[in-house]
Amino acid sequence: MTAMFVDDVTKVYGEGRTAVRALCNASISLRDNEFLALVGPSGSGKTTLLSVIGGLLAPTSGSVIIGDTTLTDLSKKEQTRFRANRVGFVFQGFNLVPFLTARENMTVMASISDNSRNDIEERADQLLEELGLADRSDNLPEQLSGGERQRVAIGRALVTDPDLILVDEPTASLDTELGTQVVKLLASEIKSRGKAGIMVTHDLRMVEFTDRTVKILDGELLTGSDPAASD
Repeated sequence: MTAMFVDDVTKVYGEGRTAVRALCNASISLRDNEFLALVGPSGSGKTTLLSVIGGLLAPTSGSVIIGDTTLTDLSKKEQTRFRANRVGFVFQGFNLVPFLTARENMTVMASISDNSRNDIEERADQLLEELGLADRSDNLPEQLSGGERQRVAIGRALVTDPDLILVDEPTASLDTELGTQVVKLLASEIKSRGKAGIMVTHDLRMVEFTDRTVKILDGELLTGSDPAASD
């Protein structure tokens, strides 16, 4: 089953002679239980595409469909609620709130989802255990290692049980060993939970843990955009 479909998306920043085309007629689909790597040089449009897919950035043209919902047809308020329930983000640099504990960082954003507080807290405790952070739940981010902070960020993305996981450069601030552990953990979580995931990465060593690689250059998708082609 198709979990996500990006149809002919273009994103242009600015107008007239100063306009910059960050994405050019990008189309890509993703199936349930599939973990995809999006690779390309700096400035190629990787993060722009991820932001458009997640509804953080509106495309100039084209559409994004997640499940049975056309995200680009929703109002900003509706997109916010949709993201809170259906999309999980793992940002580059962790983006943890420095004065909140690991557990609180996992649950704070989930408060705007349709999940009950009790469900979110139970889910957070389960994830803390699964991610090897049960004894670190009351620690602030500054008291955690880089790998532990990244695991908290992964837990935060998973706590609402979303359909789609979007990951931006998860190994950027980690050494090779920790980076490999984090990506293997992401792949395991996505597969075991039957989710779909996209990982933006500059580290080609990490693509071996994904199902498919899509290359992007100057805003254009070059390979692997259609999984049916490999059937």
